[in-house]
Amino acid sequence: MEKDVKTGSIEMTAAMLISGTIGWFVLMSGQPVIDVVFWRCLFGALTLLAICATLGHFRSGTLTWLLFGLAVLGGVAIVVNWLLLFGAYSRSSISIATMVYNTQPFMLLAIGGLFFKEKITATKLAWLGVAFAGMVAIVEAKPAGDFTGSDYLTGIAMALAAAFFYALAALVAKRLKGTPPHLIALIQVVTGLLMLAPFAGASGLPSAAYQWTLLVAMGVIHTGLMYILLYSAIQKLPTHLTGALSFIYPVAALAVDRIAFGHLLQPAQLLGSAAILIAAAGMTFGWTWPRRVRHQVG
Repeated sequence: MEKDVKTGSIEMTAAMLISGTIGWFVLMSGQPVIDVVFWRCLFGALTLLAICATLGHFRSGTLTWLLFGLAVLGGVAIVVNWLLLFGAYSRSSISIATMVYNTQPFMLLAIGGLFFKEKITATKLAWLGVAFAGMVAIVEAKPAGDFTGSDYLTGIAMALAAAFFYALAALVAKRLKGTPPHLIALIQVVTGLLMLAPFAGASGLPSAAYQWTLLVAMGVIHTGLMYILLYSAIQKLPTHLTGALSFIYPVAALAVDRIAFGHLLQPAQLLGSAAILIAAAGMTFGWTWPRRVRHQVG
């Protein structure tokens, strides 16, 4: 058991570090966002096809038509999520887009409350308030020189929308419990291929070898390998440790943005980002507020 936890922790850490670097690959590829996602889906599909075949996931009876339909629906949501998030990077910076994207738990909370009648407690509302205050701080902050005006606000809006579509994909994934995760991922990227094929390549194919290298890496490493590490870790780790290690992702994205592009968050942006991360952690780990604060919120 202890060995599983150690191995799972290493795998989860690696998966989150890989996820945290994808913004650099997206921006350095120099390709339109639609093309980036299309090539990610193509090379990811080839990688996952080999993995699923090796693991025997194509056996008859592995997937019903209902589950297949749900996986496709989740694929639409996850691909739209990628398009929005990647588009946000160049408008508001990798750091800000990633921090805003970490409002995902609150999107799940809202969807669960509105459509599935899940109970929303005063504690959850309090954490939502903290996250909202963080969002206001980020929106009101003076952005760095490269990110100004309406583009900055558009980037924030796109990152928020990306979080919403990720939450939809997560809700669909709950309905697919027991289905091989690598098969779900394969269906999702193939769905993305079919969605984007009519629109991809309008500006022509990448001309430089390094661009192809980055695109292949996003499919093989950030999709195929990352899924293997992530799902293997989830199977080995207790939920609280999975949640804790997931916060490596935004920290890694911040580091990449600072080291690779020299982007430093303004004080208000730092404060807002910290508020969102603390609120997300509070939701993830079920932190409670002091009794007096809970009474004020309720």
